[in-house]
Amino acid sequence: MADSKLYEILGVGRTASDGEIKKAYHKLAKEFHPDKNPAAGDKFKEISFAYEVLSDPKKRATYDRHGLKALKEGGHDGPGFGTDDFFSQLFGGGLFGMGGLSGGGVRNRRHRGEDTVHPLKVSLEDLYNGKSTRLQLSKNVICATCNGKGSKSGAPHACRACRGSGMRVTFRQLGPGLTQQMQSQCRDCAGEGEVIHDKDRCPKCHGKKVINETKILEVHVDKGMREGQKIFFRGEGDQQPDIEPGDVVIVLHQKPHEKYKRSGNDLVMSHTVTLTEALCGFEMVLKHLDGRELLIKHPCGKVIKPGDLKGIEGEGMPHYRNPFEKGDLYIKFDVKFPENAKDIKLKELELLFPTRAALVKPEDHEDVDMSEYDPNDHGAGGSGRQEAYVSDDEHSGGPGGIQCAHQ
Repeated sequence: MADSKLYEILGVGRTASDGEIKKAYHKLAKEFHPDKNPAAGDKFKEISFAYEVLSDPKKRATYDRHGLKALKEGGHDGPGFGTDDFFSQLFGGGLFGMGGLSGGGVRNRRHRGEDTVHPLKVSLEDLYNGKSTRLQLSKNVICATCNGKGSKSGAPHACRACRGSGMRVTFRQLGPGLTQQMQSQCRDCAGEGEVIHDKDRCPKCHGKKVINETKILEVHVDKGMREGQKIFFRGEGDQQPDIEPGDVVIVLHQKPHEKYKRSGNDLVMSHTVTLTEALCGFEMVLKHLDGRELLIKHPCGKVIKPGDLKGIEGEGMPHYRNPFEKGDLYIKFDVKFPENAKDIKLKELELLFPTRAALVKPEDHEDVDMSEYDPNDHGAGGSGRQEAYVSDDEHSGGPGGIQCAHQ
């Protein structure tokens, strides 16, 4: 019976066209994206994987003919994409809760080597537009001359010191009738349990079984990727005989941007306008991350206040794996007031604004003058103010303290 699980996830039939599959994915991805629906993380992974297979003609053909089992066993894996590891990591060894693809759960595998992690610095422009870069990697590979045996003859000898176990057991006397057994790695064979005679060592690797070589990896940074996101290259880690190579893991580190800050799929920036622009409207040209120049207009009469936040829909970051959808761009405004208003015709300007509220002066009042406050001014003329602050502190329970007033 044909496997239709991936088609069911996207809600389409097996004969669905590429356009129908893409349309179904976009609808579901928008509904179950973690940014909008945090509880649907696993569902989003299933949707993304189904689209990953069905949108690729080769993978879809393999799936249609042989089902999920063929994909797990290595059918048409692309660079940096290993379906076997992908299934086990994202879905706990069984795709979509099916309990494994081969009927017996996760198959037994060789001991796996450690992953190699490399940081990759990217700009916000790189994450917006996408980027391909080449990474030079130095790693250990199995020696081709001796096929990882380390010797010319291919016949290593068991270590006499540890009798081939790789470990040595020693005893230490702690007291009368009391000894301690200690186990440690054998120094003669470095824990491998076998040794190679000097005359029989491989001339290429000198008995190490591996040699160092340089490899170039093509790293694709997709649109909408984020700080800290990882790109995997399956099985590209250091090689050792009888050990499954680990992965090369590229971790993205975003460099600070001089204008924009990212908040999820949104972009945030600050912009300062003059008092005239805040009251009378303005136009501004904003250069976006992809080089486009946006003309932003604000009409006269709609006053911009300090701290106002305005949004432009659809001009934020592209969504990862759904780049045709974007977040929003937010602009936080600050208003720069004139430092000296002597040259402004204030009386004429006042006629344009609402009238002031009438002030009723109490009969017993005192006239005082305000001056600029400088917290660092402790020189002449400041001692009186300083004493006032000390007095206030004493009433408030010391510096930084607050006490309730008692009636």
